[in-house]
Amino acid sequence: MKSEQTEEKLKERVKELTCLYEISKTISQSNSIEKEVLEKIILIIKNAWRFNDDAIVEIQILDYYFTTSLLPQNTISQSCSINIPDTKPGSIKVHYPIDKYEFDQFLEDEQKLLNMAAVEIGNYIEKYQTLDKKNSLSRTIERIDRLSTLGEMTAGIAHELNNPLGNILGYAELIKLNNTDPEIDSDVTTIIKSAIYTREIVKKLMFFSCEMPHQPKQEEIKSIVTFALSFLKQNFQKKQIKSELIIKNSTLIVKIDAVQITQVLFNLLINAIQASPQKSTVKTIIEDDAENLFITIEDQGHGIPDTIKQKIFEPFFTTKTSTSGLGLGLSVVHGIVKTHNGEIRIKDNKPLGTIFTIQLPLS
Repeated sequence: MKSEQTEEKLKERVKELTCLYEISKTISQSNSIEKEVLEKIILIIKNAWRFNDDAIVEIQILDYYFTTSLLPQNTISQSCSINIPDTKPGSIKVHYPIDKYEFDQFLEDEQKLLNMAAVEIGNYIEKYQTLDKKNSLSRTIERIDRLSTLGEMTAGIAHELNNPLGNILGYAELIKLNNTDPEIDSDVTTIIKSAIYTREIVKKLMFFSCEMPHQPKQEEIKSIVTFALSFLKQNFQKKQIKSELIIKNSTLIVKIDAVQITQVLFNLLINAIQASPQKSTVKTIIEDDAENLFITIEDQGHGIPDTIKQKIFEPFFTTKTSTSGLGLGLSVVHGIVKTHNGEIRIKDNKPLGTIFTIQLPLS
């Protein structure tokens, strides 16, 4: 009898040691936090329990939740917390069905094993969280370096653009002064407005390079939106895309930086045009409530995959080729909206496309 008990203890001890070895081996072969690793660990733990055929292991940590099989309604269980710094504690439990087992059939050594497994899992997750933070910090530093270089380049480009812009504006105003043809007068007026707008953009580039603040004024939102759409009229026509504008309050006055908001509209509308198929519609909706202005741009394009929605506002993130985009457009949009104490949201347009909504405070 005594030898049988000793043999059983030895078997349980071997199972425990094998369990810890296999958990350690599984973790060492992983390069990140993976659900497959956690699923494999709970199966390893199940096999180490005394009545492993009936044991059900349950784990809940971060956004992960797994069980080795469906949990019955009533069980008895051993459990241990999984503690990770700066993270909500999780837990790991081993269940037996209550109609077949009593609590004293759990072994004391099994609880110790569960405690050690919880520590291993906690260390595993903490390790890769730390690595993720380190990698994220490295990427942030790289972006800061690139933005710093961009700032220096921007200052030089802005100064170089000032002279030809001055010439364009001066000659256009001279033509307008001496012209008597109404059609030419209309075209020259467009050139002058565009040159003035471009000059303001150059100013903002110079402000960006030396971190100057934006300059909000009371502006009529309708004129800003209609100018942006008229400026992009040829872009719409070239792709045979219809532009639909809905303004629910045509007299709305908002305190904004008109140049920056125009830049936001340009970036979002150009993206919508590029993403949209021929004969589709890009809809621009301007509305307000008691506290906020809402600018919504809806396209019927290919949409944005869920996997990259969280990244699209990051500097230098782009799905375009390196020759067609630097990945700064939406980053600039996000920065301008935040500067206005606003928010920008993205959601899917049904059945196809993307909807960007900008919310800006009226006061």
